[in-house]
Amino acid sequence: MERREFIQKSAKSTIALGTAPFILTNSNWKGANDRVNVAVIGIRGMGQSHIQEYQKLKNVEVSALCDVDENLFAERVKKHFTDKGLREPKLYQDMRKLFEDKSVDAVSVVTPNHWHALAGIWAIQAGKHASIEKPSCHTIKEGQKLVEAAKKYNVVVQDGAEQRSNPGAQSAVQFMRDGKLGEVYLAKGVCYKWRDSIGKYPDGYMQEGEKYASTVGSKSWIGPFTKSYMDKVDYNMWLGPAPERPFNRNRFHYNWHWHWDYGNGDMGNQGVHEMDVARWGLGVKLPTKVSAIGGHMMFDDAQETPNVLMALFEFPAQEGGGEKKKILQFEVRHWMTNPEGNHLGSGAPLTNTYMTSSTNVVGNIFYGSNGYMLKDVDGWQTFMGKERASGESGKGLGNHYQNFVDAIRVNDSRRLTAPIEEGFYSCALIHLANISYRLGRTLDIDPQTLTVLNDAEANQMLTKEYRKPFVLPENV
Repeated sequence: MERREFIQKSAKSTIALGTAPFILTNSNWKGANDRVNVAVIGIRGMGQSHIQEYQKLKNVEVSALCDVDENLFAERVKKHFTDKGLREPKLYQDMRKLFEDKSVDAVSVVTPNHWHALAGIWAIQAGKHASIEKPSCHTIKEGQKLVEAAKKYNVVVQDGAEQRSNPGAQSAVQFMRDGKLGEVYLAKGVCYKWRDSIGKYPDGYMQEGEKYASTVGSKSWIGPFTKSYMDKVDYNMWLGPAPERPFNRNRFHYNWHWHWDYGNGDMGNQGVHEMDVARWGLGVKLPTKVSAIGGHMMFDDAQETPNVLMALFEFPAQEGGGEKKKILQFEVRHWMTNPEGNHLGSGAPLTNTYMTSSTNVVGNIFYGSNGYMLKDVDGWQTFMGKERASGESGKGLGNHYQNFVDAIRVNDSRRLTAPIEEGFYSCALIHLANISYRLGRTLDIDPQTLTVLNDAEANQMLTKEYRKPFVLPENV
């Protein structure tokens, strides 16, 4: 909605509740000794990690939780608050009511992807600082509007590109910035994660006692999403801007990732982290050419997004910071992998065993004129010269949540390691790759306007249709 409409509706609803209407202010500065009140929007999956990480920080309180699924509230409050002797948070089913709460300083948006940008814009319009999970937008136009809103209002807006807060990643990029790897001309990002079939299920509620898991080979049962369960879910709000559709368990919790109306596939799930690091390491912003091929391999199920995808991006010389163009190569693979994926070719000081197991491998390889670098989530190793002799290395995890709070305390987005604009550039790459894949052709991009040259169909896919009243505002 437009900002004026948002404030008017907020005022009407608060008056109806007998409370004072919310008035937007820019007084969200917090000193070092002031408590920062954070609300987490979306508490089923990753939202729980956000709760736990904020609770570790000094002078930070998770003062409110918001989720369309009221079934979660009692267990989450007990697990994360009362069992720890902490004050119970306020509970909201509708984020619009949360945004009216003047006691909330900041929000973490941990919803499905199709809600990220719109929730972020509404939060910003309401004067809240916002940390928005990756990918911070579901379409390119959403990202542009989110960046526009962040620039317009005096609040801190962080993208979920959390590796930018890791000392290991920072030192890897600095090594390349210092020229030690030579001319870095190619970056490769990999996202090899074991993803089994999600099967096929009919629309409608589950029956009492019926079992369901997010993949057919799993016995980690979730639900059952019966009528009595769904009576406590605001499914209309869950759909939000997405097209109206009947409930289906396979489009609901987690498996929404694999449907275009809500997710962006693994390219926009785990992949966007490695895409961001690859782009960061190359020192580029937006490409001039994008080409992607892939498919949904092996399985006959309900998944719409590809589980195998290979994308190439070409960046112009001026974007590469030198006289020559640069190339970014990205791969998504869902099944068995080879030694290149497992530990990225061997040698890197890898300590995150989940991300480097035989079934889950993510990371980057950078190629320079002096050698190459292997980078995992928290470590990197260089191999120099024709002999590939072991060179410098580094590692270290950081705290993205602390970085967000530190920026809030001085009300300065320049303190962020992952400002929303940087996150948007990386999100733009995943969206362009998905568009190229879906259309089956190479895209020529104008990086200044972020439009596709001579391709009206591709340009239409830079945005989407919105279901009223959950409409992306033209004027943020």
